[in-house]
Amino acid sequence: MATPPVSTDGTVAVPPDVPDPDTLADTFSVYEIETHDEGIRYYGEPLADREEVLQRLAPVFRQQGYRVTLQRETGEFVLVASERSMTVDGIPWMNVILVLATVLTTLFAGARWYGATPLSEPASLLSAWPFAASVMGVLAVHELGHYVLSRYHRVQATLPYFIPIPNVLGTLGAVIRMKDNIPSRKALFDIGVAGPLAGLVVTVVVTIIGVSLPPVEVGTDSLVAQIELGWPLLIQAIAAAMGESLTYSDPGVIPNPVVIGGWVGAFVTFLNLLPVGQLDGAHVTRAVIGDHIDRVQILVPGALLALAGYLVAFENGRGATLWVIWALLTLVFTRVGSATPVDKSPVDRKRQAIAAVTLILGALCFAPVPIVFAP
Repeated sequence: MATPPVSTDGTVAVPPDVPDPDTLADTFSVYEIETHDEGIRYYGEPLADREEVLQRLAPVFRQQGYRVTLQRETGEFVLVASERSMTVDGIPWMNVILVLATVLTTLFAGARWYGATPLSEPASLLSAWPFAASVMGVLAVHELGHYVLSRYHRVQATLPYFIPIPNVLGTLGAVIRMKDNIPSRKALFDIGVAGPLAGLVVTVVVTIIGVSLPPVEVGTDSLVAQIELGWPLLIQAIAAAMGESLTYSDPGVIPNPVVIGGWVGAFVTFLNLLPVGQLDGAHVTRAVIGDHIDRVQILVPGALLALAGYLVAFENGRGATLWVIWALLTLVFTRVGSATPVDKSPVDRKRQAIAAVTLILGALCFAPVPIVFAP
């Protein structure tokens, strides 16, 4: 229920714990205020463009415990101030339910990678726990990297949401949502780069463990025996350093399913480091080069389509469909936009160097044909 407070002398009244309209007058001229359970709504006229309004006012609201957005509703401009909270209120049931569902779907997928038939042998689900642990481990650490650095920079963010799906991997990944104004390019960089780097550490560990474990015989008629994975250079280098193979001459024999967890970590890292939209690569790139990201990200869909065209021309189209889909997705991502920090001061040289190393590591996670079903 909205309540517009008006003082007895006819001027707009405001609760004591939020910025007074007079302090906003140089940037946003307020003519009405509504209070809601979720925060305060200032109706008025912006005296600058949207980005400049937020750049000026976000620090003011942040100091008093609020995040702020500028919206246009039914012809009126509204400055919406929502209370910030760095705590988790109660049990995050949606996160818990999605974790449990993803455990189940990754166990089901993993049983197939171990050559079992989980529909006829439900007990085989439990034997697939190494696969489920490796896949969920790389995803969880990736997202927790973002979450920990969000907390460090006092940016409100959700706990990770896992995405269960009954495919050959059991999941489409995991995400967190930042529900706050990003205070600076430094904060945007740290939050954006923490996920890929944390996930890569676990990817390397999982891959080392996986290639050290014995291969698995799944049978030539198994679904997973028809799947060909393209191993990125990072995974190949780890296997070579361990003196282990990723391919076998015997049909129906595949690497230990734990290695698939490493493949997932590498694939997720590469996709997330694409410099477009709300992906980690866009956060890192914007933090380093600022608004020039707009010129960079428009190149991404074209580059992916060019890759798909190459695969059609020289690889009989193997893997081309995947990159066409991602080209379309990144085109949508460019329309959504990317996170914009309030303070646009450049990041230091140390972070610039870390960005370069991260992007190189991301390139090592690339495989032109990541996954195909063999005919």
